[in-house]
Amino acid sequence: MLKNRKIVLIMTDSQRWDMVSCYRETGLQTPNLDRLAAEGVRCERAYTTQPVCQPARAGIFTGQYPHSVNGWTNSYGISDTAHSVGERLSLDGVHTAYIGKWHLDGGDYFGLGKCPKGWDPAYWYDMKCYLEELTEEERVMSRQASLMKTMDFSRDFLYGHRVTNRAVDFLEKYHEDDFLLVVSYDEPHGPSLCPPPYSKMYQDFCFPKSENVWDTMEGKPEHQKVWGARNMGLDKDAVELRSPWLFGCNSYVDEEIGRVMDAVDRYAPDAIVLYTSDHGGMMMSHNLYAKGPCTYDEITRIPFIVKGPGIPKGAVDHNPVSHINITPTILELMGAKLPPVLEGKSMAAELENPEIRTNDYVFIEFGRYDVDHDGFGGFQPLRAVFDGRYKLTVNLLTSDELYDLETDPGEMVNLIDDPAHAAIRDKLHDVLLEQMNCTRDPFRGYYWERRPWRKDASDATWDYTLMTRQREEDIRFEDRQLDYSTGLTMKEASREKAKV
Repeated sequence: MLKNRKIVLIMTDSQRWDMVSCYRETGLQTPNLDRLAAEGVRCERAYTTQPVCQPARAGIFTGQYPHSVNGWTNSYGISDTAHSVGERLSLDGVHTAYIGKWHLDGGDYFGLGKCPKGWDPAYWYDMKCYLEELTEEERVMSRQASLMKTMDFSRDFLYGHRVTNRAVDFLEKYHEDDFLLVVSYDEPHGPSLCPPPYSKMYQDFCFPKSENVWDTMEGKPEHQKVWGARNMGLDKDAVELRSPWLFGCNSYVDEEIGRVMDAVDRYAPDAIVLYTSDHGGMMMSHNLYAKGPCTYDEITRIPFIVKGPGIPKGAVDHNPVSHINITPTILELMGAKLPPVLEGKSMAAELENPEIRTNDYVFIEFGRYDVDHDGFGGFQPLRAVFDGRYKLTVNLLTSDELYDLETDPGEMVNLIDDPAHAAIRDKLHDVLLEQMNCTRDPFRGYYWERRPWRKDASDATWDYTLMTRQREEDIRFEDRQLDYSTGLTMKEASREKAKV
């Protein structure tokens, strides 16, 4: 079984899967990530747990779904009962360092500047730490992409470069330790600051349009039509997908990742390196922009590449995988015990042999984009399941979606009411409802089952399933919970609710 006590996890922000050229040749240049893929396994069908910065990170770093750790929106601190992979491993004597964007402390976009439990405070460097190094004038400059029209930003000024410097320093000094090093870039997320030549590299570049840029939105949920209203009347033949600073920053952060990879090769060549991003961006597909309450591949499918000793080189994994797998995988690689409270599975065996399938299904959710400000549709609860071919999305407040990604990779044709697909639709729906129950989803209830297309749905009842679903115990942090009816240690976390 694959084991390793030296792990580097690299992540970016807003870098969708096809902005990495080993996934799709678009004209964007990412030579270092391409090199990483050539040296390891590229997961072709990897998905975020929620396509928003903070919830995505909740899934990555806790091994629990956003709804389980109070992490279902930006600027909302996760629960005190949630423990990061760094906190867990630090108790096992692993040197854990987190350098870069965190986004899990409930603060604003930049964070609180305070190191969470379990991570080495000497290397803690969230975005507030960066801003505190700058003058007031420099802070304003650091948020103004338009300045790249008239001036050049030096590498030394940029957040990504300073993050890399600290990562290289850690590897040089502590490569002989058992360690987990997280290198978390804000780039290429806006303002997408980047130095020459990247700031000018894509001035005349148009990202190739997918067929779904021409989506008429026929049969699509109402909230998506509201979201995309400003783009629906545009001449899509004339639309050009231009974003020179985003694309430039995409190649710039690849350079910074290359510096970390070079340091790994120099100081810790026996380490395992994992790379991913939190989510993507719509870029006019289905008339939509940015990210929000939908599960289209443009924002939920993410790059995920792993290399290291025992992992085949240049391999491609076609199985569905999820960010929810990352924490349990790291724990198993380190030889740590997986606590029952985790909701993901380790895919260590799958990394050794990409023919092994860890997940029958992967799950995606959405609650709200940001608690701090309006926009982005407000509260738009959805739950989705993907089996590697079919993707079912239940949009609680509007209508639902089913896509066959084998025959319709652009997710253009909504099959939710198609009789020929009723059997697979209902099967996926049953799987989704059971998942909501198993994970103690706080929003579960009869309304998720009673959809207009579900002809055999149960009658609505106030008691729903008549079950109690307590949280499983958490090694070192929480004993097994007590039964409300007896005060004794519970035997089964999920059980029929006792009559009062």
